[in-house]
Amino acid sequence: MESYPNLRSSVSSSGPQEWKQRWIDEGVLSAIGNTPLVRLGKLSENLRLEVFAKLEAHNPGGSMKDRPAANIIKNAICAGLLRPDSVVIESSSGNMGIGLAQVCAYAGLRFICVVDVKVTSQNLKLLKAYGAEVDLVTKPDPETGEFLQARINRVKELLNTTEHSFWPDQYSNLNNSLAHHQTMLEISEALDGEIDYFFCATSTCGTLRGCSEFVQEAGLRTKVIAVDAIGSIIFGGPKASRLIPGHGASVRPRLFQEWFADQYVQVSDLDCIFGCRHLLKTESILAGGSSGAIVSALLHDKVKIPENSSCVLLLADRGERYLDTIYSDEWVIEHFGQVPEFGDGHLKAQSCKVATF
Repeated sequence: MESYPNLRSSVSSSGPQEWKQRWIDEGVLSAIGNTPLVRLGKLSENLRLEVFAKLEAHNPGGSMKDRPAANIIKNAICAGLLRPDSVVIESSSGNMGIGLAQVCAYAGLRFICVVDVKVTSQNLKLLKAYGAEVDLVTKPDPETGEFLQARINRVKELLNTTEHSFWPDQYSNLNNSLAHHQTMLEISEALDGEIDYFFCATSTCGTLRGCSEFVQEAGLRTKVIAVDAIGSIIFGGPKASRLIPGHGASVRPRLFQEWFADQYVQVSDLDCIFGCRHLLKTESILAGGSSGAIVSALLHDKVKIPENSSCVLLLADRGERYLDTIYSDEWVIEHFGQVPEFGDGHLKAQSCKVATF
């Protein structure tokens, strides 16, 4: 069997440009993007809309976060901010960490992922499988009471004590949002620019910003609907605890600007569970929590969308990472006391909140 040298040792004497040429557009990273866009026929028929889903779970790392993870690391290498002995350090509770772990593993870079006690066991296993070092934060920030701020504080501590360290800073790095110009370009080309409404979940606001910027620059007629969590402070409102990861934030990201969204919808954890299960039942798509939030936002009867409008849902990841939570009746009953009922396609007690700028 042919053996291959360790990438880190093989590039140790290379400059950034030679290093870039060796791997930046090769192998598994070349499979990032150009994910399927499919028509959701049953949802379209039931809602009298043309509903399409961008299936970002088909990225090699399993989520749309592969796009910004690769874009940030590639651009850092090109700018000379990373070298073969650098250490990448980032805060993440899930998909971004997995995306960075994949990219760093392929580039031969050491990666430290700062997580907190809310991280799922499956995501921990995935991070470790890719070779990431996991740094666990066990207590929230004493001033804000938030784990996100505690994770960021820990990242800064590690940056100060780790030689040749680099922080991707997904919360303010423009290469996060720039990666999603390509996402929206793929959608626009597939539908010849005929997109009336675009639904995306928002957390770091990289996806929201990048897609909205493309819509503006391309002169599309598209209305951008941001889907946030009840308890998130991105669009204001009181802060509250949440169980479903993937959307919402306890600290407003620096990438955020209000004009990026024409409208926002805030959904509860139970809405996410309902949306995920409804999507699975109607379209056989096993998707993650933020995808359920988007489906609930679309289904909500206060979102008035003209008949036959073209609607695109950006489904961020796959549902296998949520089998022990969203898709577990026992977990749902333990935390919410009920399993969502399908009925006419809505929860009996809707909690979605809608606002238009």
